[in-house]
Amino acid sequence: MKKLLIVALLFTGFLGYGQSAEIKKMLKLEDDRYFADRDSAYTDPYKGLRKLMYGNKRFADNRRVAPRQSEEDMKNNELGQKPFATIIGCADSRVPNEIIFDQGVGDLFITRTAGQVMAEASYGTIEYATVFLKTKLIVVLGHESCGAVTAAMKLPENPPGHVVSLINSIKPASLRAKEAKLDKKEELDLAIRENVIEQVNLLRNLEPILSRRTASGEVLIVGAVYNLHSGKVEFLEETILSLPRFVEASKSGMKKMK
Repeated sequence: MKKLLIVALLFTGFLGYGQSAEIKKMLKLEDDRYFADRDSAYTDPYKGLRKLMYGNKRFADNRRVAPRQSEEDMKNNELGQKPFATIIGCADSRVPNEIIFDQGVGDLFITRTAGQVMAEASYGTIEYATVFLKTKLIVVLGHESCGAVTAAMKLPENPPGHVVSLINSIKPASLRAKEAKLDKKEELDLAIRENVIEQVNLLRNLEPILSRRTASGEVLIVGAVYNLHSGKVEFLEETILSLPRFVEASKSGMKKMK
């Protein structure tokens, strides 16, 4: 039964069908809509989530508008920046964040490493955006066919240089994926997903800044996975439905049922 559930999750996510019905309902996503207001996305991270989802929908449906990317836009940002989202992404050259979310100059604050593995410098970068740029939305973005996760799945005996540090960070997720006893492709897909969820939980519990702002609902930290074939980003339901607003809504619904 557990294996069937895992396969169902992988099928809906990695074949690129977009967001689940539950996420669409909770975030009030409209099937025929492609745009969300930028200013409200900066002040309200839930609206920021919608903005990223609509931007990716434009990209996946070949309706990109490449906003705020002119020479004038570049110059207008010289006095400061107000990105509405921080993206912690993989360094893979096939996952250009501004393009797949169809965002412009000054919209996204991005830090990238192989397998989006984080260390002290990454934490400081993310906290800088949170404290000084007032960015309220953080997205951990994994992707299909991730080389760093593939290496962690293989556990080579003599990885070159500092690659071992990447493998060690991803190893817990890879071991959980192997326990599911799936075929190789499904196993890798699950490890990629598990790695993102683990990184989301790490940031949500990172003291002193992110843990407290996450607990208060001031900052949202969610996970997503990019499908190289479809161009779609699937925001992971586990990380969306555990956000404060939706947890409270779920509790209220349970009370009404009683």
